[in-house]
Amino acid sequence: MNVKTFSIDKIFLIIVGILIGSGLLFFLSASLSLLGSHTGELSRILMSQIVLGLIGGLIGGYVMIRVPLKYVKQYALPFAIVSLLLTALVLVPGVGVRSGGAARWLDLGFISFQPVELLKYTIVIYYAAWLAYADNKEKTIWFTLLPLLAILGVVGGILLAQPDTDNFMIIAITCIIMYFVSGAQWKHILLLITIGLLLGGALIMTRPYILSRLTTFLDPTHDPLGSSYQVQQALIAVGSGNLTGRGFGQSIQKFKYLPEPLSDSIYAVMAEEFGFVGALGLVVLYLLFGLRGYVIAIKTHDIFHSLIVVGIISLILFQSLLNIASTIALFPLSGLPLVFVSHGGTALFFACVAIGLVLNISQYQKTVTLPVRRNS
Repeated sequence: MNVKTFSIDKIFLIIVGILIGSGLLFFLSASLSLLGSHTGELSRILMSQIVLGLIGGLIGGYVMIRVPLKYVKQYALPFAIVSLLLTALVLVPGVGVRSGGAARWLDLGFISFQPVELLKYTIVIYYAAWLAYADNKEKTIWFTLLPLLAILGVVGGILLAQPDTDNFMIIAITCIIMYFVSGAQWKHILLLITIGLLLGGALIMTRPYILSRLTTFLDPTHDPLGSSYQVQQALIAVGSGNLTGRGFGQSIQKFKYLPEPLSDSIYAVMAEEFGFVGALGLVVLYLLFGLRGYVIAIKTHDIFHSLIVVGIISLILFQSLLNIASTIALFPLSGLPLVFVSHGGTALFFACVAIGLVLNISQYQKTVTLPVRRNS
């Protein structure tokens, strides 16, 4: 049974606090690239990141620590439906805001809202609720594989229409990890991998921008003034940092050379200013975040709560590692933000709220040992 300890996991809280604090430091440094030429835009970005993302997120996270967990399960489906509808709204002309050839934002007047950031976490919570429900059912395809395919089908239909391949990929990876941990049969896992490879191949053949990313990944020197430009400039920034970096605020690449220094390429700016030591330190922080998060999941007796933690930790961890890997050309270029660091008040807000939920769950410790995974 679960026993409430009335104490959140302090080690996890410290790790998250260091990540958020470091992220704010790196973000403020990268923001200097807008100083002088885009002062008005800088003020708006700082307002969004600090007021909505950081302050709003900390308040939202604290609220989630206090919310009774029974309500999280009770409202899992309604919140998932609402977030799906909001994400679909960006496709409606006049409602959704297009940028860079993609419709991913809703303009609320005073701020632009990216509903996929809400969708990622509500899908994790709903899928955890479904897996907990199916845990007591017969392990047939109707209660295991087909619901996962249905969820990913609906989510994929909306996101790929925007198009937002990156966020669909990270949601799919997270759900498959949750499915695996819940005790999925290996034959179902292999079937999912096969379906994923076929879908990936189809997307590469039908979406030129994905093929361009793959070509750049295989040959980073290909088209250095075109499709490979961002990767080339990111590698220059990372290499310029040497061991200890140029120093806070001293990046050269973020000024007119490196595309998206506040979002996609912010890790390159950080590596240039803080060097190999800082770049490696941030990776270690994310790995410690993942390790401690999974420890919380293992200690949690309730399967619903455990799967929520697995989902949230996996989503944040793998999204961040994929961002870093794409920056240093170890993975095809992606538009995934570096969680807790990249520009995006919406993303930071919901990440903090999700962390609040993990901390809430960490108050409950199991008194018996249960297997994490059951194969059949």
